[in-house]
Amino acid sequence: MHRHHWVVRLTHWVNALALTVMIGSGLRIYNASPGFAPKGNSFCCWPWEGMAVPAWTTFGGWLGGARHWHFAAMWVLVLNGLVYLGFIWLHGEWRDLVPRRGFVRDAIAMARFYLFVSREHPRQGKHNALQRGAYFVLPYVGAASVITGLAIWKPVTLGWLTALMGGYHWARFWHFGAMALLVVLALGHVFMVLAVDPWSLRAMITGGYNPARSPEERNARPFVNLFGRPAPKADA
Repeated sequence: MHRHHWVVRLTHWVNALALTVMIGSGLRIYNASPGFAPKGNSFCCWPWEGMAVPAWTTFGGWLGGARHWHFAAMWVLVLNGLVYLGFIWLHGEWRDLVPRRGFVRDAIAMARFYLFVSREHPRQGKHNALQRGAYFVLPYVGAASVITGLAIWKPVTLGWLTALMGGYHWARFWHFGAMALLVVLALGHVFMVLAVDPWSLRAMITGGYNPARSPEERNARPFVNLFGRPAPKADA
């Protein structure tokens, strides 16, 4: 069966590349001033003030280079995100990605399965409730990252926005927090794909997917029954 339109597949991979560049270059920018307190002061909510992140996690080579990469990737991410959101809205695919009635109940059922409390994978369709929740939150976190980024990029021109964030230093903190949440969601997504549904990689590359290999059919938890029952049918 065909699972993902080529527009969804293309924007997914462009987004992955742009987000990787933004995270790496953003960490390089952070290392130029590792912390959020004004000079000579302390910051209430960051115990690692003055502690730089490992250099291997950064991208851009130097502060100026990292800034250029960061801003370039930002526009790619924004434009690509608008194309993606516009497409799924017009194409109707947004219905597969938003929480539906009974979301809390379904999310608890999935959590119980992953925690080995229940034995059978809940039947929740193309995306389970936990996936729907993550996919629904992602655009809002991305928007928060862009808005807080603009507040620290143009703190004079957009002074009202920076002030709304609590000032320049708080805006940096919120921007870093939004980025950290994006990293957590992205890593969680990659982990679950590799550990539960590696067959979905094919769907995001070619669009094809065999429903017989779905986690529901295999009763699959992370790294458990990865190739298990029932015997997969021939690929569609």
